[in-house]
Amino acid sequence: MTGFLLDLDGTLYHGDRPIPYAADFIRTLRERGNPFLFVTNNSSRTPEQVAEHLRKTGIEASPEEVLTSAQAAAMYLRDSGIGPGPIYCIGEEGLRLALQEADFELTDDGDAEVSAVVQGIDRSFDYNKLLLAVRHIRRGARFVLTNPDHLLPWNGELTPAAGSIAASIERAAECQPVIIGKPSPIIMKYAVEKLGLQASDIWAVGDNLATDIRGGRYAGCRTALVLTGLAMAGNVQEQISRTGVKPDLISEHLMVLAEKLG
Repeated sequence: MTGFLLDLDGTLYHGDRPIPYAADFIRTLRERGNPFLFVTNNSSRTPEQVAEHLRKTGIEASPEEVLTSAQAAAMYLRDSGIGPGPIYCIGEEGLRLALQEADFELTDDGDAEVSAVVQGIDRSFDYNKLLLAVRHIRRGARFVLTNPDHLLPWNGELTPAAGSIAASIERAAECQPVIIGKPSPIIMKYAVEKLGLQASDIWAVGDNLATDIRGGRYAGCRTALVLTGLAMAGNVQEQISRTGVKPDLISEHLMVLAEKLG
């Protein structure tokens, strides 16, 4: 049996706009009985919100078919035995809820003894949050970053993402974070486990060589690049040369990939 780990933005949709053939591809996987998982570096949304957004773009999806970097961060903290003590979280609803559902206590008390600083995208990030994060990390808290993306594509525009916030914390705290999201093997390990297949029986599919494809290779998956997002027909060779990452397959769009895989 062949499984699929699927990127979202640039692969299945562009912001609020569906990508042609994406819904057809998901229907094809369901008809063929191929297990799949929507894997996203976005930590701001809950799995329910991710599934709802997919449905709005015409793609059938359920929360159980979603793995976010926020969920993976909570899994990492649990498996690493982080604690005792509360966690300082810089992030939005998806990250805060994932940590709370994993029974972690969140605090905004700058004087608390914090076991970890967990940071994702936070569109209300300010100097005080930077101050508290740096204070906790310099006192010994572990610095965990949901995803390293510096820029987030949204409706044709590139906007600052979690990695841009992390750069300021890392510089001030003089501490590199543990990175959870793609291309980190951490999220990919959890994705492979959740799919329940051997990594060699799974295709990691996405539009970004540096995250989706590199992450798939780190996990031991086969990799397929689609030219519908960051990678396009006009720049794909340059991107392969620049990143040093070569996918196993390159397809114009997802239904071409489905046809290649039969």
